Amino acid sequence: MTYAVWIPLLPLLGWVANGVAGGRWGRRGVATVACGTVVAAFAVGLAVLASLSSLPAGARHVEIDLYRWMAAGPITVPMRLLVDPLSAVMVLVVTGVGALIHIYSAGYMADDDAFARYFAYLNLFTASMLTLVLAGNLVVMFIGWEGVGLCSYLLIAFWFTRPAAAAAGVKAFIVTRLGDVGFLLGIFLAFGVFGTADFGVMTRDAAARLPLGGTAATALCLLLFLGACGKSAQLPLYMWLPDAMEGPTPVSALIHAATMVTAGVFMIVRMHAVYLRAPLAMDVVAVTGAVTAIFAAASALVEPDLKRVLAYSTISQLGYMFLAVGVGAWGAGIFHLTSHAFFEALLFLAAGSVMHALGGTTDMRRMGGLARPLPWTAATFGIGALALAGIPPFAGFFSKDQILSAAFHRGDVALWAVGLAAAGLTAVYIVRAFVLTFLTPAGPGPRPDRRGPTTPQREPAAGHAAPHEAPPIMGLPIQALAALTVLGGALGLSFTQPGALDRFLAPVVAAGGPDPAGGGEGTLIAVSVTVALAGVAAGWLIYGTGTLRGSSAAVRAWLSHQFYVEDFFNAVVAAPARGLAWAFDLLDREGVDGAVMSIGRMIGWGGGRLRRVQSGYLRQYAAILLIGVIVLLAYWVSR
Repeated sequence: MTYAVWIPLLPLLGWVANGVAGGRWGRRGVATVACGTVVAAFAVGLAVLASLSSLPAGARHVEIDLYRWMAAGPITVPMRLLVDPLSAVMVLVVTGVGALIHIYSAGYMADDDAFARYFAYLNLFTASMLTLVLAGNLVVMFIGWEGVGLCSYLLIAFWFTRPAAAAAGVKAFIVTRLGDVGFLLGIFLAFGVFGTADFGVMTRDAAARLPLGGTAATALCLLLFLGACGKSAQLPLYMWLPDAMEGPTPVSALIHAATMVTAGVFMIVRMHAVYLRAPLAMDVVAVTGAVTAIFAAASALVEPDLKRVLAYSTISQLGYMFLAVGVGAWGAGIFHLTSHAFFEALLFLAAGSVMHALGGTTDMRRMGGLARPLPWTAATFGIGALALAGIPPFAGFFSKDQILSAAFHRGDVALWAVGLAAAGLTAVYIVRAFVLTFLTPAGPGPRPDRRGPTTPQREPAAGHAAPHEAPPIMGLPIQALAALTVLGGALGLSFTQPGALDRFLAPVVAAGGPDPAGGGEGTLIAVSVTVALAGVAAGWLIYGTGTLRGSSAAVRAWLSHQFYVEDFFNAVVAAPARGLAWAFDLLDREGVDGAVMSIGRMIGWGGGRLRRVQSGYLRQYAAILLIGVIVLLAYWVSR
């Protein structure tokens, strides 16, 4: 199975080709290379899946050592890839959804001057993400981890001449680096505990080397989780992701819905054996996920920008994934990761179709009535919205219900209630987004002022006289994602036993579906669906018909400022850091540099005074010589 190395290598070759020669072979050639390498990687992923499926369940763990990367005393780090059911699922998600987004980008970015640079970055990101999910140890994973962070910066700030885009790229890079400090320290601690960072060894020896609930296990898991919080935009390191919407919309679909932001969830599942030795760390993961889910859902209720609404939905759904892995429902977390990749990418690409039709406008206060000129876009966005809201039979319902059921059956009723409340809010805000974008406002409902300012973006294909559907190269990937959103629930269709995805992942992790011994599964499903439908109804009555009215300025202020979390962060962390930087700058300029410059000025002053002695007058020199002789004679006489 050594051919699996071609999975990350093919997009990497696409990056090299487009980066070096893309400007010379035209847009068609660039798009063919970029899309073709990702499609080829998907084909190799399918071959890997077939090979794994043909092996006995206990043998579905293949390590591929490419070479010995480094060796220091007893520590050896090989460049190792790991092919198992978990990495196979992630490879298919990254390459499958990534290929559709690459194809969509060929139409969306067709008029951009930096067409080759865009696809080079997109290929490099895909190669980095595939390296991350195929990594056989934490060190190789860290290469992919930092690679996707770099590419995220390059793609968010792709239109770097716009100050907002440049600032968003820097913000994403800095905030995620804060989490990466914890991740790097976790790698060092893993070497200290296990003598290696190999996933196979850590999984095998976790129970022997880490006492249950011990300090080492807890510290290791919390440090790694800090990295996951930064990469997956969880509280308190969430604030980079809404601003990341300054990048091109396909970038949001790929990086901030389907791939990079899920890296933290994947890492925890990969390290599940270690996390099982740290119950406190798992509680922290679950609570953080639940709080982030409801926090982001509430923040989306008043956001006027369509892409930022979807950004908050991403943060919220990632919270559900962390809730799942925090309660030990590993399979449910990966299932929701997969279904989320389908419906969130669908929502972003449909939003991109809206922006394409409106010349780049993202402010929903300037939209409305787009269902008539954009019927396909409206229908596919509606499918994604229903999946996000957790309405059956769409994929989001099955995966979200598994998470809520797992939390309930494991005795975390409070977390289940928070997740249920977040599901209700999710239905409200996504219905709001659909109504304000696609349905013509009627009557005196509380629709926001449509005369409000827009959020202009330098999106391609702007300036059309009337809204119209996107070309087929953009429409077909949207429809494919809609089909996956409708059919994806089959991966976990069973409620009384592990679904197909759980069974496939069983050799890596224990099945994470509902616990049939817990009972009451029908009641939990009924409650979940009722809450989701109630949220849909409330959203329609508030924003569709205007039947429900009333709002609080104080509540709106809290929601529009995301509960002032970022303001608190700026006041407590950013402002003191800027003050400290100013103080060090002052010390450097006035202290260190001032001292050096003062010495130079003193030497210059002395030189200027001494220079006056060299006047060129013979009489002055003779007088000075005479004075010197007299002084010397006086000295010798006085002795």
